[in-house]
Amino acid sequence: MKKIGIIGAMDVEIELLLDEMKSAGDVVRTELFSLVFYEGNLNGVPVVVVKSGIGKVNAALCAQLLILKFDVTHVINTGIAGAVAKGLGILDMVVSTEAVYHDFDVTGFGYEPAVIPQMKVSVFRSDELMVKAALECFKSEGHKIVSGRIASGDQFISDNEKKEYIKKICNPACVEMEGAAIAHACYLCNIPFVILRCMSDMAEDGEESSYKFNEASAAGISASLVKNLIVRI
Repeated sequence: MKKIGIIGAMDVEIELLLDEMKSAGDVVRTELFSLVFYEGNLNGVPVVVVKSGIGKVNAALCAQLLILKFDVTHVINTGIAGAVAKGLGILDMVVSTEAVYHDFDVTGFGYEPAVIPQMKVSVFRSDELMVKAALECFKSEGHKIVSGRIASGDQFISDNEKKEYIKKICNPACVEMEGAAIAHACYLCNIPFVILRCMSDMAEDGEESSYKFNEASAAGISASLVKNLIVRI
């Protein structure tokens, strides 16, 4: 029986899902190691929803605990991101085909940027069926959805020079701060995953204000896609 783990980094990324879960029936709250997990049903599907906190370490620890303690069969990471790929606009969606770390740098030892030494892979591939289902069930008038690489790092990208560097080494569709770490944990635990990101900003000069202005709208669009997706997995 499927049981979907849903991770958002911030309250705004999970609060709409929690509200619907509570409206649908009983929700069991479990606190473990400073994280709060909510078990219930969403669109008739058993789910566990949790806020990881911001950044790669928080995200990886959260994903690992979610997998080990709650026996989830799939993981969805929902949230917002900065657009990088040409043609992406504010409130457009990206579904991950794969995830990488844009700030993993061991080039001093002869490795390429974003390569993790002594691991079989440095690119964590999303579950193809989950990607396909997400693309098919997206519904948001006036906004588009694409699939592509997502790059993660412990940086909020609002500088065009940094954005161009990330494009050069990773060529992602968007940048954010948690997805690759969640993908990494899922890869190690052999759990299918997908990352869903709605664009809150363009990851360029002065875009912090744009990010804050679009945060709630972008998080809501991503959460809506989660609700549509879980019934198709």
